[in-house]
Amino acid sequence: MIGITFPPENMFASALAGLDADSTGWLHRLGRVLSLADYNTRVVLFAATVLGAAAGLVGSFALLRKRALLGDAISHATLPGIALAWLVAVQAGFSGRSLPLLLVGAALAGVLGALVIVAIRRTTRLPDDAALAVVLGVFFGAGLTLMGIVQQVPGGQAAGIEGFIYGKTASLVWNDAVVILVSGVLLTVASLAAFKELRLICFDEGFAQSQGYPVLLLDIGLMSMIVLVAIVGLQGVGLILMIALLVIPPAAARFWTEDMRVVMGLAALIGALSAAVGALASAVWADLPSGAVIVLVAAAFFIFRLFFCGARGQIPRWLEQRRRTRRIDRQHLLRAVFELCEADSAEAATGSGRFTKPQPLARIEAMRSWTLAGLRRIVRRAAADGLLVEPAPDAVRLTEAGAVEAAREVREHRLWETYLIAYAEVAPSRVDRGADAIEHVLDPVVIARLEEQLGDRLPKLAIPVSPHQIK
Repeated sequence: MIGITFPPENMFASALAGLDADSTGWLHRLGRVLSLADYNTRVVLFAATVLGAAAGLVGSFALLRKRALLGDAISHATLPGIALAWLVAVQAGFSGRSLPLLLVGAALAGVLGALVIVAIRRTTRLPDDAALAVVLGVFFGAGLTLMGIVQQVPGGQAAGIEGFIYGKTASLVWNDAVVILVSGVLLTVASLAAFKELRLICFDEGFAQSQGYPVLLLDIGLMSMIVLVAIVGLQGVGLILMIALLVIPPAAARFWTEDMRVVMGLAALIGALSAAVGALASAVWADLPSGAVIVLVAAAFFIFRLFFCGARGQIPRWLEQRRRTRRIDRQHLLRAVFELCEADSAEAATGSGRFTKPQPLARIEAMRSWTLAGLRRIVRRAAADGLLVEPAPDAVRLTEAGAVEAAREVREHRLWETYLIAYAEVAPSRVDRGADAIEHVLDPVVIARLEEQLGDRLPKLAIPVSPHQIK
């Protein structure tokens, strides 16, 4: 007999006690974060929200100006400035951890990188993406080299410069929040003040230049705005992920509307919400990197909008396309059955026939490039709508409602065919394909205009005969 040994009761008790302790600790942290009970949580949330809104606002212009990767190049270009600022500060006897000095170095390097990009674009034939790649690679390589030098200097390993690469939102203090707030206000004022000019160069640079607008100056101003938001976001998100915060919110907002003002507002809102939710999540789960979480939250907004929301969402578009394809397939089926009945009966040509003769599926299949299985699916859907019946396993006929619908489809198709032959000089042998491309979107107003313009060219019948047979 096999002996079965049960674990002692205290093992279960200790496991449950540990689980309860973990759950209680997690819920306690969540409660404190949501209630903003801690001062540091309030500071981090405020700074991250303002940063996200500013990035979304400036990113709207960068995206529409096709300068989306400019923020990536500039943020990477700040790394050598940060390392040089630390080295200069240490050599001068100052603290290398002084945030204002590091941000000044980052700003100078970012501006230099932007000017190099402009110089490459203006003085060479290299495209924009090549200029961005050159600046990003060279400056980031120089930054990594200088970072290696910093690591060799006494105290360099504890300098904390690597925090600018990946971001440390949780380390933001009140002075950082003030810097972000002031920068956000300046960016908002600049965006609103130059909104008309920036919108113009985003959509029509040639027209703006012909009207005397300083396109180069406006471009430099936009680059300066990108530099500013990239610099203030270094400590929060990091230079590697800053591009995502600049691009993803306006890209998500762009799905909603064509209005530039609404795009800017939605981008700022999505950026603020992403930064706030990401900062709170990293506060609850301390092991999560805050910058990465902020970007993932923004990506979640983008993916949700991409697939589900509005007429531009992929799933609504797919459903609409599926409905349209099914409607067109049904129209083609009804017209094919009608025309076969018409060919079998001279009475049907006057429009007074009942079209009750069953038609074999094999004969209908030959009318178009259908497969038999696909044709059966279309027939089942049309039968479910009450437009067809199947008197035999491999045959169909029109119902009264189906005959009325088929007659309308055939009439509109032939009206358009007659118009194309009479006015567009389309050969009768090719007119059927041209009519197929447009007949499914004809509305009653267009039909009335076709009848009016055709006049005496239109046979005086409820359903005109096929123009292929008109001599």
